[in-house]
Amino acid sequence: MNNRNVVVIIVVAVLAVGAYFVLTMPDRRTPTEKIGDAIHDLPQGFDKASRQLEDRTPGQKIGDTIKDNTESR
Repeated sequence: MNNRNVVVIIVVAVLAVGAYFVLTMPDRRTPTEKIGDAIHDLPQGFDKASRQLEDRTPGQKIGDTIKDNTESR
């Protein structure tokens, strides 16, 4: 392997580790922010609004958004 391949492998590994940490970050919203988000999402359904009150990682939020968009079609 030449140096270019090693650099590409290192860059991909760093991006993968960074993505993992971003997607698994804890939910840092305050209870007031959670309630505000739930009220904002209430017209879209009680289930979606109630999800806003839970502590969820960004990865879980992305998964829920994908699930909601694929179910509505």
